[in-house]
Amino acid sequence: MNFLLDRIDDLVNLFKKDDDKPWYDFYGNNIPHTLDYPEGSIYEAFHNAAKKYPLYKAYSYYGKTKRYIEMDRQVIEIAKSLKSIGIKKEDRVTICMPNTPDAIIMFYAINLVGAVSNMIHPLSSEKEIEFYLNKSKSKYLLCLDMIYPKVEKIIDNTRVKKVIISKITNGMSWHIKTIYNLTNKATKINYNNKVISFKDFKKNGSKYTGEYKERVRKYDEAVILYSGGTTGDPKGVVLSNMNFNASATQCFKMVDPAKAGDSILTIMPIFHGFGLGVCVHTELTSGMNIILIPKFNSKDFAKLIKKYKPRFLAGVPTMYEALANSNIKSKTYLKSVGNAICGGDVLNETLRKRVDTYLKEHGSKANLRVGYGLTESVSASCVTPRYYYKEGGIGIPFPDMTCKIIKIDSNEEAKVNEDGEICISGPTVMKRYLDDIEETKKVLKRHEDGKLYLHTGDIGYMNKDGLLFFKSRLKRMIISSGYNIYPQYIEKIIMSHPAVETCTVIGIPHPYRQQVPKAYIVLRENFDDTPNLRDDIVEYCKKSISKYSLPYEYEYVKEIPKTKVGKVAFNKLGNKNEK
Repeated sequence: MNFLLDRIDDLVNLFKKDDDKPWYDFYGNNIPHTLDYPEGSIYEAFHNAAKKYPLYKAYSYYGKTKRYIEMDRQVIEIAKSLKSIGIKKEDRVTICMPNTPDAIIMFYAINLVGAVSNMIHPLSSEKEIEFYLNKSKSKYLLCLDMIYPKVEKIIDNTRVKKVIISKITNGMSWHIKTIYNLTNKATKINYNNKVISFKDFKKNGSKYTGEYKERVRKYDEAVILYSGGTTGDPKGVVLSNMNFNASATQCFKMVDPAKAGDSILTIMPIFHGFGLGVCVHTELTSGMNIILIPKFNSKDFAKLIKKYKPRFLAGVPTMYEALANSNIKSKTYLKSVGNAICGGDVLNETLRKRVDTYLKEHGSKANLRVGYGLTESVSASCVTPRYYYKEGGIGIPFPDMTCKIIKIDSNEEAKVNEDGEICISGPTVMKRYLDDIEETKKVLKRHEDGKLYLHTGDIGYMNKDGLLFFKSRLKRMIISSGYNIYPQYIEKIIMSHPAVETCTVIGIPHPYRQQVPKAYIVLRENFDDTPNLRDDIVEYCKKSISKYSLPYEYEYVKEIPKTKVGKVAFNKLGNKNEK
């Protein structure tokens, strides 16, 4: 039924006259108003690139590079391994990994066998891992050996049949691997029928002689990423093959000039739409080389650029601030950088100007371009034109994407320069939220023009030229170093502590991470505010909240300020913090 509805949408939009879209004036001769998209699966889009550019570099990882023809063979090998352990079409497979070759190859292999990739943060707490595994009904899990101690504690509470253990050193050159093993302590794991090493997993595949490729249609479900939805509670975003392939096709066109053979530093993590969609799949369907970086270190960012000489940079404001603060003396080490894209968080004008100056002073001709998007549309849906920028601008829509501003709590379109909710329509918009019909209905709505729009929960406006501007968020979400943090979830955990009466979490400014969470806590009457109790609450949080989401500060107060209608007065908490 979903397939038929999607096809009807295609036909309706095909014969429907485009609304006035002033942003087309920025497209020039190189960007068409509409694009042709791959008809098949995510894997097939990659495979077609491998056939076209077999000897081009596909990925590089700590001294080792694989070409497209080699990577395609690796994907097929792992697809056979997946079939050998019993994976069937539409099974969910969780990837709890940083940016490594094993993770990328597994992602495409899962798609090749017709299964669905469930992408989660490797720094998630054990309880969060349990939640994501159960939410997705995952039967299989790929994770790093260093993460397994957390997995081991909760795996019996899930449906997982098999855990595949990867190592960060898999795919490294032998000398870098040797150095790493000499300087890092190995994690001890008791392997058994349920827990197997990636090495043994691959061996299983070499013995498999059956069919491994499933027929996958473009509108079939392919990936589950996680977002806060409209309420701030974690939501599984169900994305199709078409969503990812359309996003990759659009991104490649919009970051003109881009060509096969170019390279990108893939630092943005693959459990994030920005990382998986913009920094991996876009490149691997276009003949480009992804330089995989599993962990971002601000001190190493400039050194990595100097070493690898990428053509493209893509990241969050935190990364570019690290670049601007670099003390590398060379005036030409950024000469290779032809494009620099910033997304995932609000970029302030002061930092943008600093970065642009730094790029030029060190040999690059690129200007920092701002992008905008949501997990619910894979990632980027807009980007600022190459030579046109206005303060606060977040971009012009991609080909085949319609962006409009509507007045709050209505479908009435706002006027030029009038604030309202940003709404997005196009082939990258998600299929639905996982097992959440009500929340899906709140954000996916059909408007009078016949198109299905994603209501973003973001407030902004559009100028006469078609450039979008961001103002604020309707939903209460904290973005720290480009990661989404949901205050309601942190509050729920803290308030489950027996000593806590109530709690409110807000975002406070941070000089490097932009924002960090701060928890205001009211204790129950029969508990004394002691150092031991405060330590106990912090340790309690560490057991259930990801490291990157943990409160940066805890403040114990007698009461939480409220408005006259009984809602939390967030502005008073913020003002109190600023004094």
